[in-house]
This record gives sequence, C-alpha cells and structure tokens, in this order.
Amino acid sequence: MFNDTSSEVGEEPPLSSVFESLKQFKSAGRGYWVDVPSEDWNNWRWQLKNRITSLSQLQRLMPTLTPEEHAGTLLADTKLAMAITPYFFNLIDLADETCPIRRQVVPRIEETHTAAWELRDPCGEDSHSPVPGLVHRYPDRVLFLVTDRCASYCRYCTRSRLVSNASGYDFHPDFDRQIAYIREHSRIRDVLLSGGDPLLFSDEKLEHLLRRLREIPHVEFLRIGTRIPVFLPQRVTEALCAVLRKYHPLFISVHSNHPRELTSEVRDALGRLAEAGIPLGNQSVLLRGVNDDPALMRALVQKLLMCRVKPYYLYLCDLIAGSAHLRASVRKGLEIMESLRGHTTGYAVPQLVIDAPGGGGKVPINPDYVINRNEERVLIRNFEGTLYEYPEAADGTPMVAAPREIEEPELV
Repeated sequence: MFNDTSSEVGEEPPLSSVFESLKQFKSAGRGYWVDVPSEDWNNWRWQLKNRITSLSQLQRLMPTLTPEEHAGTLLADTKLAMAITPYFFNLIDLADETCPIRRQVVPRIEETHTAAWELRDPCGEDSHSPVPGLVHRYPDRVLFLVTDRCASYCRYCTRSRLVSNASGYDFHPDFDRQIAYIREHSRIRDVLLSGGDPLLFSDEKLEHLLRRLREIPHVEFLRIGTRIPVFLPQRVTEALCAVLRKYHPLFISVHSNHPRELTSEVRDALGRLAEAGIPLGNQSVLLRGVNDDPALMRALVQKLLMCRVKPYYLYLCDLIAGSAHLRASVRKGLEIMESLRGHTTGYAVPQLVIDAPGGGGKVPINPDYVINRNEERVLIRNFEGTLYEYPEAADGTPMVAAPREIEEPELV
C-alpha cells in the first residue's frame, strides 16, 4: 500500500511568506534592455552577442559594484572569464551585495586566493582521460567534453581550468578520436555530453554529434549536462527539441541552485524539453550565501518538481582553486538533507554527494538513520527521531522472533 501521509504527523509550520514567494514563477523582465525589440530579446544568438563580459559594461549596469567585485573582475581573465547573459543579469538584485544570483556569476577577488587543499583539477578528470576531451572514470560510462564555452560562467566551476580558456588550458576536443574510443570499448553504454555547454552548438552541429554516437550499437543512452535552460532559456526552441526527440533514450541534467532562477521563461523552456519526452534531472551545488538554508532549499526542490524536473544531486562544492568563499560545510549539507527527508515528497529529495578529490568519484553522504545493527535486527530512526526495529533476514529468509521492546541507544 502506497501512503505518504499519516494522521499522527503534526502539521508543519508554514514557510515564511518570503520563501513562499520564491516558489512563484515570475518573468526576469527586460531591465536595462527594455527598448530591445522582442524578436531580438527572444533570440538566443542576440543574448550571447550582448553578454556582459567586461568591467566597463558591468560598472555601467551595476553601479553598486563592491571593491572585491571590481578587483575580481579586473583579474577574471587570468582564471575564468566573466560572461553574463542579459536575461540572467536581470535576476540580480543590484541593491543587495549578498544577492545569491550575483554571488554565482560576478567575479570576486577571493577567487585568486588558493587554499592548501584546493586543486586545479579537483575531480581528477585529466588523469582519467584516455584521449583529449574524454573522461573514462566509471566502467560503463564516459564524460564527453565537447566545448570550453558556456552561456554564462559560474564562479565555482569545477572545470575553471578549462572553461573559457582564461587559464591557457588550450582545450581542443577531437570528436573523431573521442568517438573512436567509445566505439572500441564495448563496455561503454552511457555517454554524457558536457563541457562547457553542449547546447551552445547549433542544431545542425549538435545533431551531427548525437547521430554519430547513436550509431554505436553498445551505446544504450545519451545524456546532456547543461545550464542553458537557466542561463539562456531562449535557446530551447521547438527546433532544438525536434532534434533531441530523435535520439531517445536521451536524458538532460540541468543546473539550478536557487528558486529565483526558476522564472516563467525557464519553466516554459523546461516544459518544451519535457514535452519532447526528455527526462529531466537537476544538479545543484551547495554554496555559502546562495542556497545553504533548509527552507530555501525546500523551496528550490519543490519548484523544480513544478517544472517537471527531478532533483537529482546536491553536490558539496568541489575543491576548486579559489572557491573557499563559496564552500558550505558538510554539516550544513546534512542539516539540509534532514530538513527534506520526510518533510517533503521523496521525489523532491536529491542525493547529497561529494565528488571525492583526485578522481574518487561521487560518494553519497547521508544523515545517520541506522542506529545499530547485528545479525538479528537493525535499529533505525525516522525523520522525526522515533526509533524502530526491523528484523534482519538470514540468507534471504525472514527470521521469526518475538517482538521486543526497543531500547534507547546509550549515548557515548
């Protein structure tokens, strides 16, 4: 019997009106670009051409630029270039120096401070790269890097060494070699296209790549990792969806960190992808001053479901050089997971993970729900802290035992 409710569970106190308002879908508006014709504003190529990429542009649009932001923007091209689409810029609260949208895309001088434990390649991708642009970390799947460009650049980018080429990484994918490697290794059943952002490609170039991969018999399904629907929803056209629809099974992982990012434009773009039959998942990064708040994270995951997107992963921030000012603690991540499990539908609960430094892969991090266990029983707690006993099975056969009173575990 499937039942997610219980009359014994008391009513949750309502979220504050601030967080309830975050679940509402609002347009990003035009802001500074109010006089731009609609045909230009809604054209993804116009949005790319008119990105904010220089200090002079940013100062003109954001007179509240702080000294830390000014200094960071001056030096951005030596680490990770700055680029912000006009659409996404309109989500920034210019009067709030701590605006969570602002913290994600406006450079700060703290990015030049590298802690002893931070790494240039935090996930060890280069050491698992058999050919340039292909990462083979897991037995049956590969990461296929297709470009070093994005619509906008996240200041906590795991691939900041590569993306935008600001650090001189000199990334040049070789699709022929990448595809040949996949074709030669029959264990590979899953190919994830990422970069940079694959949806920056033209429809024609993207389709050519998808077709070549789909022709490989042992490749069972394809995935695309993208932040385009959030940074540039204008790119998700009916023509693009028609291309993607041809290559099922195809999954898309989007990247949203804050409910304010989920505007009516983003909701509609994600809806077009869903209508094309594409399963959608979301990957968030836990960031200090952006989304490290239990109520805010609950608003985000619930709003994602309203966009037909399953919250998939919640990452602890990778140990990227210059990311210390944005990293939230593991303790905070566990607190947020405790606030979600049992307090909202399971569909809205992502998996908290750490991408193990140096190439260890994704490691799930969960609150402790198993209190004790032995050969006869497992003592567990639920989201309310109530203890329950579950009889252990021997060789798959349930053990028959008399009910026993559950004792509280001793505190050490």
